[in-house]
Amino acid sequence: MGEVRHLKYLKWLVTILTVTMIGGVLTVVGLLVMQFGAMNAIPLPDEIELPDGAAAVAFTQGSDWFAVVTDADEILVFSRATGGLTQRIEIVVD
Repeated sequence: MGEVRHLKYLKWLVTILTVTMIGGVLTVVGLLVMQFGAMNAIPLPDEIELPDGAAAVAFTQGSDWFAVVTDADEILVFSRATGGLTQRIEIVVD
């Protein structure tokens, strides 16, 4: 009889643990969904005019600039406000 009481107590503890874990997982998933939905992404430019003969290899952006890495081993930095080229950086690999 005492063994049945311990099993009922153990079953009750396992049930509470299961409910707590399910609630925790749902909370974490909900917080992740809300966080990703609230992110304000910086919009991409509609069009980028590269110098003649340059082909884009990679793209990155900041809050007031964006940059294009070309196949000629250059980084071209553009102003987000004007869209004009503000800096040209040559990539040198030793």
